[in-house]
Amino acid sequence: MSSGVTVCEEVKTLFHKMKVVKNEDAEEDRIRLVTCVIDDVNGEIKVEKCLQQKCDECKDDVFKCFQNLMPEDHCRYILYDCHFETEECCKKEELVFLLWAPDSATIKEKMQYASSKEAIDKVIKGVKHRLQLHDKADINKEEFAKNLTDKIKSLEGHAMRGHAH
Repeated sequence: MSSGVTVCEEVKTLFHKMKVVKNEDAEEDRIRLVTCVIDDVNGEIKVEKCLQQKCDECKDDVFKCFQNLMPEDHCRYILYDCHFETEECCKKEELVFLLWAPDSATIKEKMQYASSKEAIDKVIKGVKHRLQLHDKADINKEEFAKNLTDKIKSLEGHAMRGHAH
């Protein structure tokens, strides 16, 4: 079911920048996280926050920054350029799209985000992982890593439980 909500150009542009990283781009300039909200006035999905590697929130721990972007009682769409290392010592950078719909959000808001997800899905072709989370407990490192692959050694440069760095 489609809601009639559209996706603004800025979301499309930022997604393309995240997807097509150029070798000459400085690491600290890379976009790591984008949060999007539905603007009820204009009927479109728009960018709420765009965070680069170099920003203060992301500098020490991008995953912690990611966790903090999810409000207690409101929905969000989040694009996350996730960096991790597998047990086979393979470093990966994969895009994750997340629909955050906490149980404490209103039913109306959760339905609006769920029915508008189709519009953003059409824009974000090539995302490796698509997740829908409802509870802060789902956002701890171990649970999140299981959604990517079951053999992650480190996430955002921080060792997983049971793995020395």
